[in-house]
Amino acid sequence: MRVSAKTAVALALALGLAACGAPKDDAAADSGSAAAATPAETPAASATTADAGGKPAAFAQCAACHSTEKGKMGVGPSLAGVYGTKSGEIAGYAFSDAMKNANLTWDDATLDKYLTAPMKVVPGTKMTFAGLSDPAARKAVIEYLKTLK
Repeated sequence: MRVSAKTAVALALALGLAACGAPKDDAAADSGSAAAATPAETPAASATTADAGGKPAAFAQCAACHSTEKGKMGVGPSLAGVYGTKSGEIAGYAFSDAMKNANLTWDDATLDKYLTAPMKVVPGTKMTFAGLSDPAARKAVIEYLKTLK
């Protein structure tokens, strides 16, 4: 079966967005299968454990849509140098009006609140990620973001 380039791109984008926090499937969660666990359901220790490059495990959800290379945009903007900037300020990305007008500064407190529930903090954001409920995972991601220059 041949798939058109447009179909392949649409499928890749759909899969990437699904990784950004699709709602938990209760039937799969109730099955008791370890394979049914989502990253948000993993224990805090594994969500905060960093790889050899210092990237916390919880950041895998972010990496589905965001690059850590300056100027390299994905579905979302590059996160290189984002710490300390204003919302909607990263050059080269088409932010939603909601994000451009949110007037947030990406510091520890703001990132913690935003990463808990992005769509509640900035209604109308393009970021459809449901959020990181684990405070230790959020802290690990924020500490990692501080290292990205």
